[in-house]
Amino acid sequence: MMRPLALLLTVVLLALLACATPARAAQDDVYLFTSFRGNGEDGLRYAYSTDGYHWKEVAGTFLKPSVGSGILRDPSLARGPDGRFHLVWTTAWKGDNGFGHAVSDDLIHWGPQQFVPAMEHEPTTVNVWAPELFYDAPHRRFIILWASTIPGRFPDHLEESTNNHRMYYATTSDFQEFAPTKLYLDPDFSVIDCTIVARDDDYVLVLKDNTRPQRNLRVAFGESPLGPWRDISKPFTAKLTEGPTVLRVGDAWLIYYDSYGDGSYGAMRTRDFRTFTDVSDEIEVPAGHKHGTICPITHDELNALLAASPAAAAQDDHDATQAKESP
Repeated sequence: MMRPLALLLTVVLLALLACATPARAAQDDVYLFTSFRGNGEDGLRYAYSTDGYHWKEVAGTFLKPSVGSGILRDPSLARGPDGRFHLVWTTAWKGDNGFGHAVSDDLIHWGPQQFVPAMEHEPTTVNVWAPELFYDAPHRRFIILWASTIPGRFPDHLEESTNNHRMYYATTSDFQEFAPTKLYLDPDFSVIDCTIVARDDDYVLVLKDNTRPQRNLRVAFGESPLGPWRDISKPFTAKLTEGPTVLRVGDAWLIYYDSYGDGSYGAMRTRDFRTFTDVSDEIEVPAGHKHGTICPITHDELNALLAASPAAAAQDDHDATQAKESP
């Protein structure tokens, strides 16, 4: 019989690995998709799925933004080694030199919000967009990626100097102390919205080419989650697509993305990140859903979320009123 301590460590490790790599739910798990609406003023939203294709909204918002310029866009969620959930997000279109961060035990109650001034050492930084969390289990650290523009730092090519992004990163084990910010990716074009995929023997980086007229998604390959990245592919989505997130369903990977050009949501299916099949007509996402990340959670965690939503509270109030009015 497994000793209690060993059993506890096994459970924590399995939970950690579930969100440390792109989402792949265990048999008893479901998928949670972080989201926002509009410009991000109202806060963190969720959708959930039991099959990875069909998503239902969890009614209401679960974290109101209060740091930086006061918006919450591009929410990225990951589970840490202690089983707690970490969230990072974009706090402003322009002007902020960092990103938001908060921690939760249950996805409902969030601790104090933290502003992480990751680009304060670069005073001309225009923006800090779409921070993305990845837990690097072998090194027991979080990697946070984001896109920033530093005017004049790189050749402009087709983009203005104030819209010429490169990817940067920092690492931390506790979100109190951070390693110095470093350049993560310079593919010789404006790049944003990167997400890391851990495979058995290597890593894949899904990225957005943000140059005109492309504005679409590509992939690259590497031996480490920090790169270097090689063999950047041709675009595999239409123009005006962004915000990729990746999950494993069966023996295939699904890459979800925001098709903001036509206001829809899309998905590509791949088994090797070399060939892609458009499965956008096979997915269902809530109206107004905007891009976040996907993470497996347990049914108990989902049931608690659903019970905590404003819709559930309204139904409870309705049922209580009906009970009082009954003869």
